[in-house]
Amino acid sequence: MTDTHGALMDQVYRRQRLVYDATRKYYLLGRDHTLRNLQPKDSAHILEIACGTGRNLDQIDMRYPGRHLYGLDISHEMLRSARAKLGDSAKLAQGDACRFEPHALFGQAKFDQILMSYCLSMIPAWEDAISEAIRHLAPSGTLHIVDFGDQSRMPRWFDSGLRGWLSRFHVTPRDNLEDVLHRQAHTKITHRSLLRSYAQHACVTRLEESATAR
Repeated sequence: MTDTHGALMDQVYRRQRLVYDATRKYYLLGRDHTLRNLQPKDSAHILEIACGTGRNLDQIDMRYPGRHLYGLDISHEMLRSARAKLGDSAKLAQGDACRFEPHALFGQAKFDQILMSYCLSMIPAWEDAISEAIRHLAPSGTLHIVDFGDQSRMPRWFDSGLRGWLSRFHVTPRDNLEDVLHRQAHTKITHRSLLRSYAQHACVTRLEESATAR
């Protein structure tokens, strides 16, 4: 599955990566809201899963200079753009969001914060990707997710039109994201809709097991 999905993403983004940042700013909404909510400590280790062109990591570096940044992506093509953008400001590696070992890839086993921005809607086994991200959080670490919402407060024509258009790019909004997150053990969940349900933002805090048993 890793090789197959990676090849598909390379095919999709081989040329799109060149115009990705210029075009996606018009509909990957809520990303900057999520970055403002990171508020990392000075020495934080921050991983973005499916980092794409490195746009978000670049923004994090400008907003919160001096943090330790890491990026994972399944697409070699996207990583080409990310490396050109970020230089030495982040450690980047190719890998599958559903199964990866960060110590082998980055020399860092746990992260204070992990970001997943508009990627769950493109990952076939997206629930596994969430569990894998939580597995690599440090105690009290936070996973921040931003993605398409359920469009429940948008006109029906807009919802159907958006989903039809997104399907052309192998994108499927995860309407039950909040329910899936609440099934994760030893976590605290906050979730909110953004922009009349166009987007959604969730924050998952990893609790120490002893704290959940009190």
